[in-house]
Amino acid sequence: MSSQQPDSSIATLLRRAAAHLALGPHPDRARQDAETLLQHILDQGKAWLMAHGADPLSPPGATRFHEFINRRLTGEPIQYILGEAEFYGLPFRVTPAVLIPRPETEHLVEKALELAANFPHPRILDIGTGSGAIAVAVAAVLKGHGFSRADQANRIKGALAPEGPSFSVTAIDLSSQALVIARENALRNGATIRFLQGDLLAPVEAEQFDLILSNPPYIPTADRDTLSVEVRDHEPTLALFAGGDGLGIYRRLIPAACERLIPGGYLLLEIGYGQQQAVEKLLAEASLTSIHFIPDLQGIPRVACARRAVPAT
Repeated sequence: MSSQQPDSSIATLLRRAAAHLALGPHPDRARQDAETLLQHILDQGKAWLMAHGADPLSPPGATRFHEFINRRLTGEPIQYILGEAEFYGLPFRVTPAVLIPRPETEHLVEKALELAANFPHPRILDIGTGSGAIAVAVAAVLKGHGFSRADQANRIKGALAPEGPSFSVTAIDLSSQALVIARENALRNGATIRFLQGDLLAPVEAEQFDLILSNPPYIPTADRDTLSVEVRDHEPTLALFAGGDGLGIYRRLIPAACERLIPGGYLLLEIGYGQQQAVEKLLAEASLTSIHFIPDLQGIPRVACARRAVPAT
């Protein structure tokens, strides 16, 4: 009697993988995650998977798929498994050395691009750049398309040269591993950025900037156990937590950034849930003005915006 070979068709492997993932930390995404992982291996879309469900998956492909599923069962983020994430419409390499870029942070990028139009040659600084998401997105848009939504109006007014704006972007991170990833992402997206290693603004203590941007660590250490397994067990602790109340970095960063801003320059900070009042107080204590907050799509205050006052003449 001949032995029957196990079914290695795409449809069967997907069904089995989804059943395994349903036992993991995110059962609601089991089928979606299985399809995403297999699409990456095959470099094909969902429609192709459906149309070729009866096709066999090669042994190397099946082995790799099995490895991916086992990693996902531990709660490892899809982005780390695939080694990539999308942010502001751009591709980014991500590893456990950097935070995975979040859609909420795109509100900070959009505001930065809007404010950049206020300066003829904006000098922009990104603190705690991580994967380089903020710095790369800003630099790529300025290089390729001008100042986002405000660009067209400014061109009509003659505020921008026909060839586009001139600008500079500097990005700082304490982690040398993060800077390796950030440099790779800048190169991948054609963004010209000066990368520096150091603590907060220490590497640029003799310079001034028109815009200072940051998505710093802001999660209270006491909240660690409330986080998803993906964040708690896989993303870099250094980029997540900031003391007992989550404000430790803001207390250092805000006054230091104020000193490095030109009069009339802007500071943009991503903030966590429930931190608006505390951050607003810190901004006011640093004598920053025009303080306001930009909500995310859920209406939660997500980006703090403040300006260094222009001395009266």
